[in-house]
Amino acid sequence: MNATLARWLVTGEWRSHPVRALVSIAAIATGVALGFAVHLVNGSAMLEFGSALGAISGNADMEIVSRSGSGFAEDLYPAIARLPEVAVAAPILETRVALANSPVVLDVIGTDPLTAARLNPIVAAASSDTQSTLGLFRDSSIFISSDALARLHKKVGDTLDVVVAGRSIGLEITGTFSSSNADLALMDIGNAQWRLQRPGVLSRIAIARQQNASLAELQKAVLALLPADTTLVLPSDREHRTDQLSRAYRFNLDMLALMALFTGGFLVYSTQSLSVMRRRQQIAFLRILGATRLEMLGQILVEGAMLGAIGSAMGLALGGLSASAVLRVFGPDLGGGYFSERPTPLHFTPWAALVFFALGLVAALLGSWFPARQLEKMTPAESLKAQDDSVDPRVRPGILQALFLALGALAVVFLPAIDGLPLFGSLAIALVLFAGIAAMPCVVRSVISSISPYCVNAALPVTLALKRLWGAPSQGTVALCGVVASVSLMVSMAVMVTSFRDSVDAWVVQILPADLYLHVSGPGESLGLDAPTQSRLRALSGVASVDFLKVVPLALAPDRPAVSLLARDYGGEFPTGLPIISATAPLLPGADPVWISEALADLYGWRIGELRQLPLSDVSGKSREVSIEVRGIWRDYARQTGAIVMKASDYSRETGDTQRSDAAITLASQASLAEVKRDVLATLAPDLQSAASVTTPRDIRQTSLAIFDRSFFITYLLEAVAIGIGLAGVAATFSAQTIARSHEFGMLRHLGVTHVEILSMLASEGLILGMIGVAAGALIGLLQGQILIKVVNPQSFHWGMETHIPLALLGFIVVAMLLASAGVAVVAGRSALSVATLRAVRDDW
Repeated sequence: MNATLARWLVTGEWRSHPVRALVSIAAIATGVALGFAVHLVNGSAMLEFGSALGAISGNADMEIVSRSGSGFAEDLYPAIARLPEVAVAAPILETRVALANSPVVLDVIGTDPLTAARLNPIVAAASSDTQSTLGLFRDSSIFISSDALARLHKKVGDTLDVVVAGRSIGLEITGTFSSSNADLALMDIGNAQWRLQRPGVLSRIAIARQQNASLAELQKAVLALLPADTTLVLPSDREHRTDQLSRAYRFNLDMLALMALFTGGFLVYSTQSLSVMRRRQQIAFLRILGATRLEMLGQILVEGAMLGAIGSAMGLALGGLSASAVLRVFGPDLGGGYFSERPTPLHFTPWAALVFFALGLVAALLGSWFPARQLEKMTPAESLKAQDDSVDPRVRPGILQALFLALGALAVVFLPAIDGLPLFGSLAIALVLFAGIAAMPCVVRSVISSISPYCVNAALPVTLALKRLWGAPSQGTVALCGVVASVSLMVSMAVMVTSFRDSVDAWVVQILPADLYLHVSGPGESLGLDAPTQSRLRALSGVASVDFLKVVPLALAPDRPAVSLLARDYGGEFPTGLPIISATAPLLPGADPVWISEALADLYGWRIGELRQLPLSDVSGKSREVSIEVRGIWRDYARQTGAIVMKASDYSRETGDTQRSDAAITLASQASLAEVKRDVLATLAPDLQSAASVTTPRDIRQTSLAIFDRSFFITYLLEAVAIGIGLAGVAATFSAQTIARSHEFGMLRHLGVTHVEILSMLASEGLILGMIGVAAGALIGLLQGQILIKVVNPQSFHWGMETHIPLALLGFIVVAMLLASAGVAVVAGRSALSVATLRAVRDDW
């Protein structure tokens, strides 16, 4: 086909119906922008997070790390350093310290500057100045990153007051260094162990091998010396552990963004199908003049490709701008809580831009392919005679394709996750949508056939609307595609988010039975409630009882993030306030009973009634394996990496640790909440008061829901976008259909049908199609929501939830879509009816 003619066909169509083209472009651009923005934000956060961990871990070939959060005995270090395969072994003590009268918490690395400088770029940079290095060896000396120095409004030479075991200790800032970890500090390991009260304890040993030693030889030699309380971590394990923190979260955000892009593809299909129907005679004349089937097929695909290319390019630009704004305003985690909230630069990845551009292009091409293929099958003579619909209304649409897709969804929805990602669950969601779309022709025909006998004596507009929908099944089906896709996206996300939010709300209420909650923020090594403080809190006037809690991180696997051990006070066999899902009676005498979260059961394969070994360190840093029995599984929305609840008395017996970080306070009757809250803070040591907070369950609940809403910010945005796309798609689809029917309206006017009756007919058509589309979309959305709730979320985050239907929001969606369907059809009909009746049908004379 001549290039000028092809360009004229495209530009002429777009000039005639600019709104329809703009809606298609906007739908593609929105889907691409959301997906690209989510990818950029999470990719930037992962790069920054990974570089920070890499800077801390350095260039070691492997690391020995503690399985518990308390570290391990330093006696292991000389044995490792003397191995012939080891070139450098750097002892490292990692701890977090709170600062007096400051919310900043510093990550302190205690190491040998001379040895660690060969492995760690941060230590090397801090040790580059000989005079500064010598200063690091002085008693009470500390180096602080330049970012932390600026945040604390300190300078070199100032004194930094850190809180250790409830007491303030002054450290001299003798140097500074640059680091991607803003809150990092360095100390000589001997000084760190002494001043931070961690004598004889190490957190890690970083190891580099000799040049003539293989990694396998080094690994074998090191493993032979490792005690039970340590594990060997390779760089690949560290990268996998870092990726696992937010991998499922990022995957699900990407899937939600792609759902918006698929919705855009269906809107392209709707608008392109109507465009092809309206131009059948034009295309038939071109075929008669010599254009081939392949050329006309290519013409339609080129139009779709242009829509996709423009939309994708706009989406990439919008996605980049949105990602930059989100990083500045909401932080790098989109509210997910996986990364720090300090400023993160935007990292642009060209390959990702190409992928999302291609996705937008493919969505538009698929939306154009099916209407183009339908047109290709028709001969020019058929196209010239077909004034309305290309499908014979007497032929009943098939349902086998829809059933096949539905059976496919049913088959894959029960398959397990692949590498922790719900790939089959996401595929099932897509297949359910495709099955619903494929079933629409049969559904429309069945609905119209069912209601027609009851409308024999209906008003003329209703009768004409039913006859029209029965006689033009293709156009009715095409109009429903965008409606069904948009409504299903809205409903599925609304059901999933509402179910999750209501489940979290009920969970928070259940786990907070006390009247007041005391929390000491900061690291457990430096802050906490010691035994005398606990006794004073229990003896306060107005306090009926106090239950204490301590959280201890435990590394159960080298390639997974640490789980949380919760040492809780509770009486009886069952922990009070714990949302137990399933439990068993005690079976193994001599083992400490524990309760594991859903996430831990899924991630590690622990089962009720099993006997397991738990690595616990005592107050001196020595660790041993403690026998535990899994008594039950509980629901925990706070810790995705897994949690274990142990009775506090059992924990103290095994470790000798009596310090706690939290307290749940139940008031006596008639006690004043404000007075008890004041007395609780007054009971704490002065250095502890600045790090302590006393809150009510109501405050915690409001904060939790605020965090939830922040975490689901992007999902709420997708819901709003889905509603906007759905309404715009309905408007474009019905207006295009109506404007293309000027010949039909002219004939009806000649037959005596009034202007008002035609508008009523259009409103009836819009309402009927809108009700069918909204009902079908809502049903599909509910099914997709159940897959999200029962399959995708458990496989992604390892927790379950109850289904809650947002009736108010669904009611708004139904009303908005019905009004859009009927209202737009009437408005567009007024425009079409403005054409002179005689001129509208003169071609037929």
